[in-house]
Amino acid sequence: MDEYEPLKVAEGVYWVGVVDWNLRDFHGYETPKGGSYNAYLIVDEKIALIDTVKAPFAGEMIKRISRIVDPSRIDYVISNHVEMDHSSSIPAIMEIAPKAKLFASSKGKTGLYEYYKEDGFEDWDLQVVGTGDELSLGKKTLMFIEATMLHWPDSMQTYMKEDRILFSNDGFGQHIATSKRFDDEVEDVLEDAAIYYANILLPFSSQVLKYIDRVNGLGIGIDMIAPGHGVIWRKDPARVIEAYGRWAKGETFAKVLVIYDTMWGSTEKMAMEMVEGARSAGVEVRLRHLRKNDWSMTLKEVMEAPVIAIGSPTMNNKMFYTVSGFLNYMTGLRPRGKKYFLFGSYGWGGGAVKGMEKEIASAKFELAGESLQVKFRPFEDDLDRCRAIGQKLAGMAKDMAKY
Repeated sequence: MDEYEPLKVAEGVYWVGVVDWNLRDFHGYETPKGGSYNAYLIVDEKIALIDTVKAPFAGEMIKRISRIVDPSRIDYVISNHVEMDHSSSIPAIMEIAPKAKLFASSKGKTGLYEYYKEDGFEDWDLQVVGTGDELSLGKKTLMFIEATMLHWPDSMQTYMKEDRILFSNDGFGQHIATSKRFDDEVEDVLEDAAIYYANILLPFSSQVLKYIDRVNGLGIGIDMIAPGHGVIWRKDPARVIEAYGRWAKGETFAKVLVIYDTMWGSTEKMAMEMVEGARSAGVEVRLRHLRKNDWSMTLKEVMEAPVIAIGSPTMNNKMFYTVSGFLNYMTGLRPRGKKYFLFGSYGWGGGAVKGMEKEIASAKFELAGESLQVKFRPFEDDLDRCRAIGQKLAGMAKDMAKY
């Protein structure tokens, strides 16, 4: 098989993106499975390229396009989103196809100028489009849908009316590297989509709900969703749209999540007893050690759990560095509708629990009760308290669970 062979998605529609097998960090979001940058070529009476790829991979994308058509024949380039993993190959494409017309949202035009004002922007024929605007390719018709704050102000999506394909850019994506291109060929793809949502789109959940209402209001049918990252949803695209609705509404399981780090095992002993207490009360429990589990997956667990316990030892009168970093990361993603219990240990001076309380209060998160801290190590009565706290947290999780 040709190394740069494109993949036919539908009649006249081809995936011409790239797989980034070695991607392990996506602006702070851990990607242990790698990733992809998806671009799609539509060949009709007119030829359109929907999105591009991260600039270091431009050559690979162009080689894939070349297996189908001469890239200089591209008539239209659609920029659904100006973030560089999608747009930074646009200058290369516009140099090869200088007569191509570029389409973007109003804010997309502004962003493209800011990024590429020294890379040929002034010579580009750019047209601003909004929701409902259409572009005929001949037999096929593209309609544009603004997706503001999914996850940037400029974001939009492109819908092919005849084939009922939604080219969704950052919506409905996943960060996985695979030689397969469709959801029915890959295991656990909905879980990967949940991890993606928790780390990318969670802060914009209210906008996600507005977007879903907007799409429903358009009355369009969707048979396939082709995102900017990950695999294409063709088996049952409605399931990921429904999942987005649940995640955006903050629906949770009867589940307790215990997140911690430890120096000499004291905070860990407390965490273990809380886990056992919650388990004995009949709810699902997850335990996440911050130096032994990636934070991105932990955020997916945060999204699903209504009650979260966070523990830290004291180091230099402050939170342990991993707990401080994780709280900064988590509060930036603004998970709502949850209760947090804080615990920790200290030696000659406290500080960890106080620091966590300050961080949680600053984020306007709700505490699940008075925090618990022990000096040096937990003894039997401390461990009994931890187990009782776990049982109490389990009761809260049952009361707060949505499904």
